[in-house]
Amino acid sequence: MPQVPAILDRFGQPMRNVVGPRLRNRASLSGQDSLGVFPYDAASWWTKETQGWMPNAYSPDYEINYYRDRMVGRSRDLVRNDGWASGGVTRILDGTIGNHYRLTAMPDYRALSYCNKAFDAKWADAFRHAVEAKWRAWANDPNRFCDAAEQLTFTQAMRLALRHKLVDGENLLVMEWQPERMGYGAANYATAFRLVDPDRLSNPMQMIDTKHLRGGVEVTDGGVPIAYHIRQAHQYDWYSAVESMIWDRVERWTDWGRQIVIHDYDRERADQHRGVGAFVPVINRMKMLTRYDGAELQAAIINAILSIAVKSPMDPEGLKASLDDSDAVDMPWYWQARNSYNRSNPIAMDDARILNLFPGEEVTPITAQRPGQHHDSFTFYCLRNIAAQLGTTAEQLTQDWSKANYSSIRASVVEARKTVQRRRGEFSENTSTPVYVTWLEEAMEHPDIAELMPAKAPDFAEARAEYSRCRWIGPAEGWVDPMKERQGAVLGIDAAFSTLQNECAQQGLDWEENIDQRAIEVARFKERGLTLPTWAGVELASKTDARPRPQ
Repeated sequence: MPQVPAILDRFGQPMRNVVGPRLRNRASLSGQDSLGVFPYDAASWWTKETQGWMPNAYSPDYEINYYRDRMVGRSRDLVRNDGWASGGVTRILDGTIGNHYRLTAMPDYRALSYCNKAFDAKWADAFRHAVEAKWRAWANDPNRFCDAAEQLTFTQAMRLALRHKLVDGENLLVMEWQPERMGYGAANYATAFRLVDPDRLSNPMQMIDTKHLRGGVEVTDGGVPIAYHIRQAHQYDWYSAVESMIWDRVERWTDWGRQIVIHDYDRERADQHRGVGAFVPVINRMKMLTRYDGAELQAAIINAILSIAVKSPMDPEGLKASLDDSDAVDMPWYWQARNSYNRSNPIAMDDARILNLFPGEEVTPITAQRPGQHHDSFTFYCLRNIAAQLGTTAEQLTQDWSKANYSSIRASVVEARKTVQRRRGEFSENTSTPVYVTWLEEAMEHPDIAELMPAKAPDFAEARAEYSRCRWIGPAEGWVDPMKERQGAVLGIDAAFSTLQNECAQQGLDWEENIDQRAIEVARFKERGLTLPTWAGVELASKTDARPRPQ
């Protein structure tokens, strides 16, 4: 390559930071920048893969807040009108929340024991039973008093909140204090939650983001959310047009640390204040798959309507007239002959009329195959990509297990459970537990719980984390092979790799309720004089039945 003239410095050396137009063009075409070869291929401007691909490194709030409404609208439309997307959301909700979301109170008595030795395992057990009983009465109240709108139980509300998080990218709850509802036959607690549509969280008067206001979230100089600006009505509620342009500023905490606003979303970057839905990365692919399925279905319908074609020397109108049963005398002689031949040589089978062709005519069937031979493989490929984003398996998303065996199902389920457990853990920490903590602050004043507290116990505000430590039990994970997996669970308990509490929690059960129920069943067997089964225990069974028991 011929040498390109360069500008020299005062020492006679080429100036590296000053490059002429010809040198810049040559360096660019050869895959180099002004200082030499690109250190990373991903930084190159001129390769076929990266040419024209120059996304900017925007801030997370700019990337999300400015385009949020458009992304959310498309995600909702997809979930409303696409069966795969709607089914994917349902599978996640069924696997994470299920039909009963159970609380297990686990106060940190070890930490509390440093304040008072009376906080021991026995106290923790009594405290847990009392708190769980009061919680069930509040969370499953038939009158739905736990919900400020009196529409949902706690489990139903958490299911809806997680749905908002999946589709909209975030959920929003406001904890309210409503003592006016308390009384005989009414609510037993003044604490109630209110689910708020995330669309209502926005900057007042729809102003652009500022240093301390990000998508309706008011933050400090250090980025700590301190308040939320919530519309009194949705912006598209025409019947509440006035209220939709009024914003309430709701502080995140009270002065003593009681949480008022619960805002949960997945953090993908630091300095992020709004969330992104689960379908956003694959929304284009899902839309193309929807169009592809629609085109295949439309083609199949057309093929069902147009089953045969008739080749004839006549024009289409003449053929149509000749097949008619009318005796029109003004038809050309060929048409009249064709019509006469068709009537004089009828062929019928029961009530079905068979087309009798005139000499020189033939029928050509239309046998286009629908769906196409690549439809299933292409659809499964797209759904596998979508399932990977949602954290499920392609079999769970499609509910088609015909191509899977035990090993593949077991491996995919184990991996999918990791995502379910992570999603349930994050949702519990960010949404369910804050609701429980807020309710527990009031429940601690209930006589049944207050009498369990030892003397000089720390106030709830002083030991909020210790008192409110808990665990949430979701739906049963189920089994691929019940015998093998149950045997493995027993071996794990015997080898101290697991506990009865953990194994029951994986199946959506409370281990103490299981033991209590087993005691009731054993007692009922004895009352009826029946032989105890092996699950009652070899030693216990041998006391009732002298016959040898299987080991």
